[in-house]
Amino acid sequence: MSTSWYLTAHERDNRHTLLDDPHPGQQAHSSGNLVRPLIHGAVYFAELYERIEAMRPGDLLLFTDWRGDPDERMTGEPGSEVSQVLGRADERGVDVRGLVWRSHWDKLHFSAEQNRHLIQALQDRGAETLLDMRVRTMGSHHQKFVVLRHRDRPEDDIAYVGGIDLCHSRRDDARHGGDPQPQAMADEYGDTPPWHDVQLAIQGPAVYDVETVFRERWEDPTPLTRSPLRRLRDALARDDTTPDPLPERTPAPAPVDGGTQHVQLLRTYPDLRWGMDYPFAVGGERSVARGYTKALDHARKLVYIEDQYLWSTDVADRFDHALNIRDDLHVLGVLPRFTDQGGATGRLPQMVGRERALRAMSASAPERVAFYGLENRAGRPVYVHAKVCIMDDVWASVGSDNFNRRSWTHDSELSAAVIDDAGEGHSAYARRLRLRLAAEHLDRELPDGVDDDGIAEIMADCVDEHGMFAAYREAVDRLEHWHDGGGRGERPPGRLRRLQAPRLSPLTKAWAEVLYRTVHDPDGRPRGLKVRGRF
Repeated sequence: MSTSWYLTAHERDNRHTLLDDPHPGQQAHSSGNLVRPLIHGAVYFAELYERIEAMRPGDLLLFTDWRGDPDERMTGEPGSEVSQVLGRADERGVDVRGLVWRSHWDKLHFSAEQNRHLIQALQDRGAETLLDMRVRTMGSHHQKFVVLRHRDRPEDDIAYVGGIDLCHSRRDDARHGGDPQPQAMADEYGDTPPWHDVQLAIQGPAVYDVETVFRERWEDPTPLTRSPLRRLRDALARDDTTPDPLPERTPAPAPVDGGTQHVQLLRTYPDLRWGMDYPFAVGGERSVARGYTKALDHARKLVYIEDQYLWSTDVADRFDHALNIRDDLHVLGVLPRFTDQGGATGRLPQMVGRERALRAMSASAPERVAFYGLENRAGRPVYVHAKVCIMDDVWASVGSDNFNRRSWTHDSELSAAVIDDAGEGHSAYARRLRLRLAAEHLDRELPDGVDDDGIAEIMADCVDEHGMFAAYREAVDRLEHWHDGGGRGERPPGRLRRLQAPRLSPLTKAWAEVLYRTVHDPDGRPRGLKVRGRF
């Protein structure tokens, strides 16, 4: 399978990073990997728990997080709490290092107290985990990944990259009943909000690349916060605020036997301005934006998206351009039906931004663009937190970034784009991921251990990309008809619902638009790129 969809090192446009140094020439990806999508937090947490519990003295555990809750149970059982699992590992002699975003004020629906509690709980157990506020004003560290390196067992090395935080509400499964340890969300989602998410398990040389992302942030000499008030609080709490040196690097894991997947890491770092740039990304890095844009230039049939925050017209215009010049290209996506918070200042700006983005994406070809929401079998909305993009069953990305200007320019992000050499005329990995997600949303059961041929048989009407576009539309029509009829009779299969556009007055739209552009979807590019409309 051609890797021409990938960025070259030159196209990444970050001469300060070490990320591509191990790759030959202009190559900016690794080969010989095995990548497995872990769909749902319950699946991810269960595997991560087992992997960490098996770690031994001298092993190395690295993680970053946007939000962390020390009491989140990774398996649902006592003793599987995040702080307990990581704390026990450190006490066994595993070198545990973590960077967690310090976060903004909790009353603004952020997680400053939860993140501090996680860090303090781990520091009390001896693990060196730190609160990191080296971000642009009102920005965040949004990367969510874990790296496990093994001193004597390099074949066990693994990295997890995606959108799942080590916190409340994430441990849901395919039934979408929600995590028994929820976080507060908008009323539509109920007491235990159903949650849809994806994380990748990566084995092979790409593990070394993910480790590089962590090491660059850890070894940044910039103070973890510049705020005198935060420094005073840290001093009074006796928090560790100085990263100790990491152990010497071990070589990259060998290519996996039978590993046919290429992995390119895509990142966002903002332009921090005023001489405060990251030493590994002076002026920022926008390879997320560049990677999606280049892949979109190659797409001819279907761009499939699952995304939490599709807001930005800067992003949507790229899709509209592609739809305008390619008569056969379709765009199909799954988004949250409702925002995560219900207040006017949170919900309305997001809805205005999404309405504008979807309208811009469909301007050239509305019949070839469709976005839907999700509900569980009980009719409760499912919050879509996944960040997935699959193009033409060739290029498939899973990560922390969303389709908005914030993720493409302003916050720190990490995604892994995968291309698989296996498959006849397509990437077996990309098609498998697309059909597995479609099976869940269309209520079709895939037996445990089913192979690609079995998946293709069960999902025969969706193997062709345009067939999946039609299958989603038909499933939505049937379910909407059932709901319109008062839910009488047997509920038709499928969990897809039509998205409703907000009905807002001109005055409401005016003030919501201002909040959307300045608070919800800020721009972290250098001024010159903003003026030219480039990433």
